[in-house]
Amino acid sequence: MREPDANNIEVGFVDPEGAKAVRRAHIRRGASLLDAARAAGVSMDATCGARGRCRSCRCKVLSGDVSPATMQDTLQLGHEEVQERFRLGCQTRPVTDCEIAALPPKSEAGHQILTGGGVMEGAGFVVDSGVRKQVVTASPPREEHRQTSDLAQVLEAIDAPVDRSVPIAALRKVPGELRKQRGELTITTFNGRIVDVEAGDTSEHAYGMAFDIGTTSIVGTLLHLETGEELAAAGSVNPQTVYGGDLMSRIAYAQFDEKKLVALRAKVLNAINGFIKDACRVAGVSREHVYKIVVVGNTCMHHIFLGVDVTFVGLAPYAPAVSDGIVLPASELPLKAAPNAQVCLLPIVAGFVGADTMACVLATRIYESDELRALVDIGTNGEVVMGSKDRLMACSAPAGPALEGAQIRHGMRGAMGAIEAVRIDDDVHCSVIGSARAVGICGSGLVDACAKMVGAGVIDGMGRLGPPDLKRLPAPLVARLRTGDAGVEFVLVWDAHAGKGEDVTLTQGDIRQLQLAKSAIYSGIVLLQRVMGIDDADLAELMLCGGFGNYINTESAVAIRLLPDVALDRISYVGNAAHLGAQMALLSERERERAEELAQRIEHVALAARPDFQDIFVDGMAFGSPRPVEPDGAAESAEPPVSVASAESRRSEAGAEPRRSATG
Repeated sequence: MREPDANNIEVGFVDPEGAKAVRRAHIRRGASLLDAARAAGVSMDATCGARGRCRSCRCKVLSGDVSPATMQDTLQLGHEEVQERFRLGCQTRPVTDCEIAALPPKSEAGHQILTGGGVMEGAGFVVDSGVRKQVVTASPPREEHRQTSDLAQVLEAIDAPVDRSVPIAALRKVPGELRKQRGELTITTFNGRIVDVEAGDTSEHAYGMAFDIGTTSIVGTLLHLETGEELAAAGSVNPQTVYGGDLMSRIAYAQFDEKKLVALRAKVLNAINGFIKDACRVAGVSREHVYKIVVVGNTCMHHIFLGVDVTFVGLAPYAPAVSDGIVLPASELPLKAAPNAQVCLLPIVAGFVGADTMACVLATRIYESDELRALVDIGTNGEVVMGSKDRLMACSAPAGPALEGAQIRHGMRGAMGAIEAVRIDDDVHCSVIGSARAVGICGSGLVDACAKMVGAGVIDGMGRLGPPDLKRLPAPLVARLRTGDAGVEFVLVWDAHAGKGEDVTLTQGDIRQLQLAKSAIYSGIVLLQRVMGIDDADLAELMLCGGFGNYINTESAVAIRLLPDVALDRISYVGNAAHLGAQMALLSERERERAEELAQRIEHVALAARPDFQDIFVDGMAFGSPRPVEPDGAAESAEPPVSVASAESRRSEAGAEPRRSATG
């Protein structure tokens, strides 16, 4: 298969019986498999109009990488088929060249559109958001001598049991709405409690939003609560980053200072309010018809969103203020953009294993597995969950923001102009997002570059930049090694080919930041393996999630020991599993209840409390088996290996005890 082009992707369509590819198409990055099928002249139906509401474009990914499964994939095909790489063509976008088997629809009968209370065959997923809309006809009181009340008349017209304690916002609407439309009303309830009263029939309009509030970014989707259809998406960088790129910086900022907590909270509430408005505008729906919002995030983001003091999350024993799931009206937060919504937050496992981890557990179904699996959420604050249906254990892995491009001299997020992949032979060849001129390097590019530099001998096993004997390197690589303002550095892209007229480089400090980040993730995985008595060969699957995890080169990640030495075919991408889990809890109250049950089952492991953690962390700093270096030939400007003490210095900047985020 050819080396992937930054903008064009080749999709081959294979006969379902296993013959060679019969048709091929070249499509632009971002196009769907359905688009590719049409371009190749392959018959692939889209009965529902490519909205993810039927199975007519069902296909199987035979090779290559595609975008992570969406909520619609899971709803229509079931978790087991998704795990086997079956997808909906309309929802799936190829990431690299790939081969696809276009399949006949499975048990297709009409549109197979999901309806409220429906159960997907084989998926074990009940679509029941808890939101009900019932159309009734009620009359206002007419007799003065036998007076009732407007509310009593409405409640009497409802043919299902409801809570008679009506929220004041809904109660205020009853008199006016009752006297419109000849008494025809739509009553909306959430788990049996009235949340809205409207004149006329609005029963088709029931929407909800799922949000993943990450340390670095916030993403949200607007879904139809009856069909599960995604109507709009919204998101951006978390505006709290102005107060620090990592959790401990934000905790330190707000510790013992209520006004600063309010400032942090205002940032996230304003962002969420804006995303709700944007999504509803794009979808053409009323914000008053958003009735349920599910929010997930790590413990710090969870507490700040609620306005709960985060001081003690950053101090031993790093306990959350609350760990149970929470449901409250949007008006109490306030989320003014969705006045009728009920806001649901999933439960927390521990101080640094938050509701986002619970959402990942829901999305991956790791709790149902017969075999041992590991789930690794790679982000600013990473988490690891390991086990099977018999036992689950979790820990936090505080990687910091380096893998998101922060604290790296030319680091940036995965956007236009970011180096995302690197190849080194006699010289350096960089793949840049959008085929633009390079202006920086993102996390996946950083991992790939360091892996290739180690392989080429530019970096030694302990992370020192610049070999003791430069004669071993090709002349073009030697020319890229130099001493700059920040010490030893390596030029990835010369200024003549860069987007900002300056060289794009990696410094010794950048490499140290990567070592700290990768060792945190690696140590979390290895320590759980030790606690559970699991060898690398025992892991049936290592699932990577999070925005960064979806784009990482797994071969490079294993090579530099960001991940343990697991066979590459057992490492899989599951995309933003936290966001997918939030969508599942949005569409199914059973899934939200399941999260409560699972939170009680998961055993939390505090890394720093383990006597062997320090040794694992130091070992994890290496890029591989350290190469012997002759003392007389050592590069004078190279820094000594990073110790645990220096690794801890980053964590102690918040003013609390060392390694506190690692203990989460």
